[in-house]
Amino acid sequence: MTLRARKFLESYQENTPCLVVDLDIVRQKFQEFQYLMPDTDIYYAVKANPEHDILKLLTELGANFDAASVEEVKMCLAAGATADRISYGNTIKKKTDIAEAYRLGVRLFAFDCIQELEKIADVAPDAQVIARILCSNEGADWPLSRKFGCDPDMAEELLEAAHNLGITPAGICFHVGSQQGNPQAWDQALETTATVFKNLSEKGIELTIVNLGGGFPAQYLDLIPEAENYSDAINISLKKHFGNRLPKTIIEPGRALVGDAGVIQAEVVLISRKSHDDPTRWVYLDIGKFGGLAETMDEAIRYPIRTQRDDDQRMPCIIAGPTCDSVDVLYEKKPYPLPVSLQIGDKILIESTGAYTTTYSSVAFNGFAPLKSFCV
Repeated sequence: MTLRARKFLESYQENTPCLVVDLDIVRQKFQEFQYLMPDTDIYYAVKANPEHDILKLLTELGANFDAASVEEVKMCLAAGATADRISYGNTIKKKTDIAEAYRLGVRLFAFDCIQELEKIADVAPDAQVIARILCSNEGADWPLSRKFGCDPDMAEELLEAAHNLGITPAGICFHVGSQQGNPQAWDQALETTATVFKNLSEKGIELTIVNLGGGFPAQYLDLIPEAENYSDAINISLKKHFGNRLPKTIIEPGRALVGDAGVIQAEVVLISRKSHDDPTRWVYLDIGKFGGLAETMDEAIRYPIRTQRDDDQRMPCIIAGPTCDSVDVLYEKKPYPLPVSLQIGDKILIESTGAYTTTYSSVAFNGFAPLKSFCV
């Protein structure tokens, strides 16, 4: 946790939980991507954290934006971004939403089936389209396979259909899975993408863009490779598969830009055991899956948790949220070590929570308010 975030929380008197995002960390992460991948356009994945101050900062730094809805498009515009810096990357869109985004000036759309392509062609006649292909998500803590994308052979057909419909087939996109721990994960997808480029070029259709998606990790409990390992691996793969005819490249970091910038302060509500001789404590917090920690589903993301008693002896415990829902358990299959001296009413810090927390927080499940958020 940064000094700025710590000072804010020391003066914070309202009820927890709350999220604090240090904008200096967001700036540092963005500039690191700029330095490591200078020839690649950075499209921030707005869904990770659409806080206005974050979008405004990234706009000022020269970022582009990957929007998943018309509302996210409007958020980017309200933060000062121009429409030519926004991509509508969701492959599942209402026709009315495509039309509205087009009216607002967006011209770059992703798709993965003929039905979606026909919607785009009908209401966004001079759009550029990028076909999303399926690829392996092995190595990712939060896989994104199956729901999005199509077979590469189908992608070729779809891009050819786009050409015949009079809209511009711009390129290929894919996603190797969120919190990807393997820097080599992009290689196979790039090999496939290069084949699609080559096949369509032979038909007179020249693609120009490869959207490498997200997948770049934040620092949770497990160690992750250094950022330059990812940029080096991707650059090597691009040169290996495309030779001297390198395409324009896009990345869509979300978690990697804002994850490490955030910390949630929460409170211990209850500590109990299920029987007199049960060695395992249950620690209930005032935040759970429905309050913003949805990525603990299947214990996929294991957040660093700090307490004021971390110098004391620790024992594994089960951590759960406060709601009347039996699935609101964060860590049970692999119990989490917390201090034996932990007390009801203690404040705890859940680190690396700047991404996918406020946006996953329910509106009022069980009457609990959405997760409060502050930028410092």
